[in-house]
Amino acid sequence: MTRSAVEKTDPSGTRLGELWSILPEEAGSDDTGRLVVGGVAVAELAERYGTPLHVIDESGLRRQMRRLADGLTARWPNSEVLFASKSLPIVEMYRVAHEEGLAIDVAGGGELQLALAGGVDPQRIYMHGNAKSEAELELALSSGVGTIIVDNEDELDRLDRLLTQPQRLLLRVIPGVEAETHASQATGGENSKFGVPLGELERVVARMQRHPLMEFEGIHLHIGSQILNTAEFAESVDRVSRIGRFPIYNVGGGLGVKYTYAEEAPTVEAYLDAVVAEAKAKLPADAKLMIEPGRSIVARAGVTLYRILSVKRAVKTFVAVDGGMADQLDIALTGQRYEALLADRLGEAWTETVQLVGRQCESGDLLVDGAPMPAARVGDLVVLASTGAYSYSMTNNYNGALRPAIVFVHDGTARLVTRRETYEDLLALHAPSISAA
Repeated sequence: MTRSAVEKTDPSGTRLGELWSILPEEAGSDDTGRLVVGGVAVAELAERYGTPLHVIDESGLRRQMRRLADGLTARWPNSEVLFASKSLPIVEMYRVAHEEGLAIDVAGGGELQLALAGGVDPQRIYMHGNAKSEAELELALSSGVGTIIVDNEDELDRLDRLLTQPQRLLLRVIPGVEAETHASQATGGENSKFGVPLGELERVVARMQRHPLMEFEGIHLHIGSQILNTAEFAESVDRVSRIGRFPIYNVGGGLGVKYTYAEEAPTVEAYLDAVVAEAKAKLPADAKLMIEPGRSIVARAGVTLYRILSVKRAVKTFVAVDGGMADQLDIALTGQRYEALLADRLGEAWTETVQLVGRQCESGDLLVDGAPMPAARVGDLVVLASTGAYSYSMTNNYNGALRPAIVFVHDGTARLVTRRETYEDLLALHAPSISAA
């Protein structure tokens, strides 16, 4: 497997070699110019498992987990890394994260059930959510979830009724940091729906501490997702350092990743340096420091494969594939740009710029606005890069679309970890109506 075979320059001057910075760590090309991930040609995966298909580089995934966990421990020994599982909530991800020593952040009963199915020790699960139902809290308590992250006082009312034994709790606060990210991904500003305002903190903490079964251990915050400015993470640490001394400070996740050729993203090392430097300057030396990465763990490790079904060349060139916003909803929600390439033609120069579109009945089903590539043909295999995070999480059945399969690749082997949804699966939810008919 080599990367040098595709180090060419297209007519606009962009180096095709830049694609390696957005593809999985274990990506390269074979002698015929085909993309290989984890030692397996993605064209072979498409033939075997069909498309659309999510492919995850397991070696790169595990390596990134270790960078974060080992890097944080080296800088702040009393620390813990939680995998923010909403980024890819599938049983195999929970199993891998647990094997790599990460604790797990779940939001809601469904993610909790998936984590338990993945063999995660419930004592290392942290239960999130700004609107946890009584049923979800009952499930968390009966499952032995180690820590519940309380969002509001209504939740405390529910816990007051439900608790029969001591339960560890963190309290989510609003740090008041306006992060530079898409409005829908900002969670730490003054108008956030998540957490307790800093002005209410003392009173709410006192309430928790008075309760005989509520073991208040510290605070939690989160400022947003896809954040590329490490100074904002440091600012959030500074904000919470001013409100009191606590045994635990969970400063959340949100580290952004490089999605495009032009984009720059902080390294794990730069991110950890910024957070820990501020923590050493402002937080108690004996406190436990926690972070919750999700996107930065899994985004680059994943790619999505599509087949081209139609090419229309008119005022613009529209290249339509066999998936779309049903399996890449984040694009429509946040305007996130991804990069696309033709999996079996890596060595060819880019000769056209196309509108890569999906098959859902919306003009907004635009996967890539202005994607440079060789002249596309029906049947070509398209790779959308850096789609490991939130793609499968947000998958839906719009227009009756079926959820794609997911394969993990490692050292030349591939294994199916989530099968493709079938029409029978789709109809199963409607069984009462079908039976009545």
